[in-house]
Amino acid sequence: MEENWQNKHIVFFDGDCGVCNFWVQWILERDKKDRFMFASLQSEFGQKFLSDRGLNTKIFNTIYLWSPDRYYLEKSKAILKITNLLGGIYKLSALGKIIPPFLNDKIYDIVSKNRMKLANQKCYLPTPHQRAKFIQV
Repeated sequence: MEENWQNKHIVFFDGDCGVCNFWVQWILERDKKDRFMFASLQSEFGQKFLSDRGLNTKIFNTIYLWSPDRYYLEKSKAILKITNLLGGIYKLSALGKIIPPFLNDKIYDIVSKNRMKLANQKCYLPTPHQRAKFIQV
């Protein structure tokens, strides 16, 4: 593998979800500092991440952000950290920290529950540079 994923922030996502794939594409297009790599939760790499932490390996309704040997975040905390790491205008999302995490996660859960209805399931075709940022799909 060309990229050393251990020095990156890894976004784990539902590879079968149109909304999730939209957000992966959104991050890819804004990752100017090349900080992120991606793996689907259904992949062998994703399944190992989940099982190593005692997380559910069958339900894929949560986004995770993992920085090896430092932390992993889920749901709204992961999204807020991703936007903070993207920098620039996206740092304004830090205002979301004003809202208590349980409310942010409640909103996240509502979107997650309805995500298959919110976006079509079309395939996203990354550029070769973007494709190199995927550990496994």
